[in-house]
Amino acid sequence: MGSNKFFNKVVFQTLVSNKLSLLSLILIIFFFFVAIFSYQIMPDNTPLANSIELSIAKQLPGFKAQFLLFKKKIINHNNNSFFLGKEKPYNEVVVYDFKIENDTIFYLSNNKSGNFKKANISDLYFNDSGNFIKEKKFLWGTDKYGRDLLSRVILGTRVSFSVGFISVFISIFIGLFLGVVSGYYGGKIDLFICWLINVVWSIPTLLLVIAISIVLGKGFWQVFIAVGLTMWVEVARVARGEVLKIVKLPYIEAIKSFGLNNMRIMVKHILPNILNPIIIISAANFATSVLLESGLSFLGIGVQPPVPSWGMIIRNHYGFIVMEKGYLSLLPGLCIVLLVLAFMLLANGLRDALDTKKQVNSLRK
Repeated sequence: MGSNKFFNKVVFQTLVSNKLSLLSLILIIFFFFVAIFSYQIMPDNTPLANSIELSIAKQLPGFKAQFLLFKKKIINHNNNSFFLGKEKPYNEVVVYDFKIENDTIFYLSNNKSGNFKKANISDLYFNDSGNFIKEKKFLWGTDKYGRDLLSRVILGTRVSFSVGFISVFISIFIGLFLGVVSGYYGGKIDLFICWLINVVWSIPTLLLVIAISIVLGKGFWQVFIAVGLTMWVEVARVARGEVLKIVKLPYIEAIKSFGLNNMRIMVKHILPNILNPIIIISAANFATSVLLESGLSFLGIGVQPPVPSWGMIIRNHYGFIVMEKGYLSLLPGLCIVLLVLAFMLLANGLRDALDTKKQVNSLRK
């Protein structure tokens, strides 16, 4: 009975203390599914949501417009996929008024001009319902190029998650390798790796990322590599410290007496015992990578147009913050805040959940 009371007390305390962590995990899972199923959620599911229409630029949320559908001369069906969007078999032209006379359609494509344009009825595209006109509603309005803001923000989630996962993987691979080797072998190898860690650690992270980005060039994959090459230091430091503690334990000496090679000892008997702090650091590094990618895109040396990125969207619209169009940059900025905060809270929750000393002390109380 007494042990059950202790167990229930610990479980209750854990649940109470991890409410924020649970909420952050739900938010991360939500963003993750949005990133995976972006093109199935987006109102504009064309590749990169890059349907530019300057005549409806900077329209307020909830704006509606009618579009005439014109046949495309060339349709590239190879671009249609689950992850890359779907190219439409027609072009869309904003129309404010139109009239049909015989085989000709006259339409007004600009509400500030009274000049009607004309086209043949045979040039129109008729959808499955037999309509050649389509009404679209822009829930978050349009950006300064007339593109659907909601679609661009949704697709920007994929960029942030991609950079986070790949850069964290790179940092873990490099950091674990250097940290484990440094702590296990010691001596001159340890001195050299510690010197390398201190040198990289002394350089401001953002400046180092910018320098690497300039060397590698602008682009999607360059951002992954640049961010990943700057976040391995903390992983290496923590891994080295953990290995230094474990390598002195009696069971490691006993394993060495069996004649096992060093690589097998490090991989099978040391690495599994140092993963808890690495997992915590990885969650925090994910948040850092999202901020770094947004910062690079804002500076213009990260992901390049027309690929949508939260930082790039803010860069294009930060001048509207003091105007009535401030939401154009505030909405992607809010997404950055929520995702970074979620990963930081998750890291704190993992730290508490994986802290065995704290759990033992809770049982003793």
